[in-house]
Amino acid sequence: MKKRSLLLCALVVGLFCGGTSLRGADQPKDKTRWKITGQLEEACSCDAACPCWFGSKPTKMTCSGGQVLFIEEGNYGKVRLDGLAVAGMAQSPAGQSMMESYGNWKFAYLYVDDKANPDQRKALEAIAGAVLQPGASKKTEIRYVPITRKIEGKEHQITIGQYGTFHGHLIEGGMGGTPKIVNPPGADPIHHEYWQGQTSKMTYNDAEQNWSWDNSNYMFGTFTVDNVQYEKFTAGLAQKMAEMKGQKTP
Repeated sequence: MKKRSLLLCALVVGLFCGGTSLRGADQPKDKTRWKITGQLEEACSCDAACPCWFGSKPTKMTCSGGQVLFIEEGNYGKVRLDGLAVAGMAQSPAGQSMMESYGNWKFAYLYVDDKANPDQRKALEAIAGAVLQPGASKKTEIRYVPITRKIEGKEHQITIGQYGTFHGHLIEGGMGGTPKIVNPPGADPIHHEYWQGQTSKMTYNDAEQNWSWDNSNYMFGTFTVDNVQYEKFTAGLAQKMAEMKGQKTP
């Protein structure tokens, strides 16, 4: 029960912070409708499969990694986002689970596709404030960089400007096919399900970091998500927390 409480509390705190690193806490809640369809590329320092999504501690003291959303089709209000990308890189504190330390991560940086025009940049930042580690850390910065992907055979090669890169491939399951993880305890709508893989290499040089490793966790997924899903997700977590505390949902 304690572990479940920590997990839910961390997620609710993060979601209700709702990207305070990207916009002032005293500003009104963003009511703009948005929807994005695309592919998730994710990698971190943990051994595959990443235990952090199950509320367990990282395999290398910290969980150090990031997520990249390649948007095939999308809009934020009237702003089209087709063909753009946005990424988040972060690191959790040493010796703590990702969930219980949420809000106190060492850093959580946002990288926005430099092909985006000013309106698209604002839109990507707003969406990232809802889906990419919202409120995970007090140390945040935004960078506008080229975000690219090249697929050669089974290998996916992702580059985030001059700051980071990871190459990953899906692994084979014991009875063929690729292992799929569905609805892990830490899942939000984008991570409802994903295929499991392994990195060939991962590097990152930003936020006073210098990472370089291989054979670590890699994940690939597809998604179609919108503001309504994330609003329901947030409300559902709030209700669970209220039930655990014996209170009525505000």
